[in-house]
Amino acid sequence: MSSTMRDALPPLSCLRAFEAAARHMSFTQAGGELNLSQSAVSRQIKRLETDLGRPLFERHIEGLRLTPSGERYFRVVQRFLRDLSDETARLRRRGDSRQLTLASSPTIASIWLARQLPAFQRAHPHIEIRILTVEDPHRLDLGEFDLGIYYHVPFEVDPPGLTAHAIFADEEVAAVCSPIYLERHGKHITPEALLTDHTLMVVEDHYHDWLTWEIWFGELGLAWRPPEHTLRANSFQLLMNATLAGQGVTLGWMRLLEAEIRQGNLVPAMAHRLQSRGKLSLFTPRHRHLTEPMKAFQKWVLSGETPPQDH
Repeated sequence: MSSTMRDALPPLSCLRAFEAAARHMSFTQAGGELNLSQSAVSRQIKRLETDLGRPLFERHIEGLRLTPSGERYFRVVQRFLRDLSDETARLRRRGDSRQLTLASSPTIASIWLARQLPAFQRAHPHIEIRILTVEDPHRLDLGEFDLGIYYHVPFEVDPPGLTAHAIFADEEVAAVCSPIYLERHGKHITPEALLTDHTLMVVEDHYHDWLTWEIWFGELGLAWRPPEHTLRANSFQLLMNATLAGQGVTLGWMRLLEAEIRQGNLVPAMAHRLQSRGKLSLFTPRHRHLTEPMKAFQKWVLSGETPPQDH
């Protein structure tokens, strides 16, 4: 083998597979994080071990274990990938250390985040905000954003490479509608009538962080059957706009919709409320150096200093 080939770095795909497998101590979990099959991760690791001329893992009945060489190499590779990710993110932001890119779903971004940002920007006028809307947090590219704001259901919705911190300690979910809708259909709506005489907003192709009508009815101990009238869409933002326009009743997260309720744009359709399984959370990429804008926003949003804005 020529010296040029011996000096060549291993493929980045092999290094990423090794880092993920060593961090999880599982080829299967590494594959889930990288959207690869378990066998594909195994092939990448084997290719890397062949290139290095030594094993990186010891394979036992109880699972994987790093060899001494693997442990040293893991520390180097993890530091290298973290530094590469940080520098890539900085370059993609055109080197502007003042910029903060926030990722969120379209609904959270438009209904909640947009109301909070004026207060944050008044406190931190030197920070430039960029918002990236992505419906599914699992599709986030860790190099394209700094912090994320999504609903997080522990042990069910855990996007790889992210740590979740709850913004609100607790939150309730209730059936909500516009005052116009309530006036038009009567001010006293019962659970039974909700399923027969009203239009329910139904999100299709939802992710695991979504609470369905059937689950909501079941956990409240209410009798459930498929509703007779629905308006369906694969976008909660679209259905929320339809709800505000008086087209039906939707499930609403009360802290998320606090400003809309306080301003009278939305009202509870019934008194029933259910504790939310998920909490609005700040997602922070692991293995990233926090920039000053990231630290400032993290401290601000997790300190409870985010009252809904009326404008």
